[in-house]
Amino acid sequence: MDSPVSKETPLHALVADLDPVRLAETSEALTAAGFLVDSASDAGSLAAALETSPHDLVVLDNGLRETVGSRDVPVLLMVDPEDEFDVAALDIWTSADYVYKAQSPDFRAHRALVLVARASERMRRHAETESLRGKLRNVSAAMRSTIDPDRIARHLVDGIGEALSAEHVWFTTFPDARVTQVSAEWNAPGLSSAILPPELRDPVSTFDLAAHLWAETEVQHPATRTGGAGTDGDEPPSNSLVVPFGEGDLVLGVMWIERPATFREWTRAEIGLIQHVSGNLAYALMQSHLIGAQQQVMLKLQELDQAKTDFLHTVNHELRTPLTSITAYVDMILNGAGGEIPPGARRMVEVISRNTERLRRLIEDMLTVSHQDSSSDLKFSRVNVATMLKLVVAALQPLADARSLSLSVENAPGTVTVQADEAKLEQVFSNIVSNAIKFTPDGGYVAVSSGIASEPGESPSVVVRVEDTGVGIPEKELSQVFTRFFRASNASTAAIPGSGLGLAIAHDIVKRHSGELDIESGLGVGTTVLVKLPLDTED
Repeated sequence: MDSPVSKETPLHALVADLDPVRLAETSEALTAAGFLVDSASDAGSLAAALETSPHDLVVLDNGLRETVGSRDVPVLLMVDPEDEFDVAALDIWTSADYVYKAQSPDFRAHRALVLVARASERMRRHAETESLRGKLRNVSAAMRSTIDPDRIARHLVDGIGEALSAEHVWFTTFPDARVTQVSAEWNAPGLSSAILPPELRDPVSTFDLAAHLWAETEVQHPATRTGGAGTDGDEPPSNSLVVPFGEGDLVLGVMWIERPATFREWTRAEIGLIQHVSGNLAYALMQSHLIGAQQQVMLKLQELDQAKTDFLHTVNHELRTPLTSITAYVDMILNGAGGEIPPGARRMVEVISRNTERLRRLIEDMLTVSHQDSSSDLKFSRVNVATMLKLVVAALQPLADARSLSLSVENAPGTVTVQADEAKLEQVFSNIVSNAIKFTPDGGYVAVSSGIASEPGESPSVVVRVEDTGVGIPEKELSQVFTRFFRASNASTAAIPGSGLGLAIAHDIVKRHSGELDIESGLGVGTTVLVKLPLDTED
């Protein structure tokens, strides 16, 4: 072994010995070996020397061992055969060895050189391992930065090849529902594609090998080969490594790394780091496949939702044209444009008129649903809440009168306004109040009121309350009332007509106005709907 000590870079040694003769002999031998030597003859001078200047080596009398304590500096301990000495005591130092005091000073100097060289090699390998750890950490980070399986594979083989100074890196996954089928290859500059070892040349043997290695938590060193693609057999011999990766008990794929045989053997640290990267690879590929599948599902759902919206929009427009004509002719008949009609026929035409109006409202609701996902159609202006509620109640009063219902409205004093789309907001309250009338038995009441609420730390809000004495909603169904086309079970049982769109539309419009819509109900007692909107505080 070459001496680590040179005239250009002399190393500093500290010799500490209770025997002055041996201290002088050891110091002289180390000086001859090229060390710069400091000496200490007792515990006090040893402690002072350790604190005043750094040393590359400590040659230490066993009797002074406790003074040194745990340190990173290499320590050569001098012991007597009769000393009570356990080799395990050397473990407190990063690098240590021992010699007998009776051995010659030159032998001590030789063991010191060996110890320093060994420590230097350990430090070099540690630095290489840390450097490789950093490079492979970057490979893992690059794989996690994308969900594209081809890019993950590219990051893997490129990163592994460059980090390990490899000649070739090859990688493939096996058919599995958890990962996408993908392969990639990296070749060092100037090299053509590699010839895979025999055990990796067909899919069956490749899978069998990878499955065996994964089950045994091992890697394999295939036989060294000579010659390669594009050569005449004069390519330097290479060594390689087969690393499986998987999840749970099942293997997902395999990676093969080849580098020149002139490299040292694969170290445990290198193999451990590569296996760690392969674990990150499995996770990245599984996440990629899962997220990709979710994205495809979301894309399909979006396409279906858009198709549904387009269908509703088209059908509604197609329905409105003939319905407008029907409504116009029914009104003309009722107004006598076609001549006198018998009382019995008039009653039938009136039924047609009422159901035509009901169909018109249903079409309007469906058209609103087809536009629900966009807030760009809102036209905001200052809206007087009291005025709007009075108009809504007045428009629905005939419906309440026909059912002998008490319909009332009570507003907060003064002018209360909100910033809103007036037509949309009117639709909200029309849906809510008409629902209350529809689900309230004859002789009941529907009360509409508005006021201002202010919670500590929050801006004031306008609260509109619609209370009825209707049939109520089963408690377990309250969470579904804002779902499109949902109808409470008791409403269906009682054959109360409706599309199940009114509250869904109202909830969406209120939400797009930065408001809240809540509902409280008791089965057989009645329902209260609360609409909360930001108060317009502008002068």
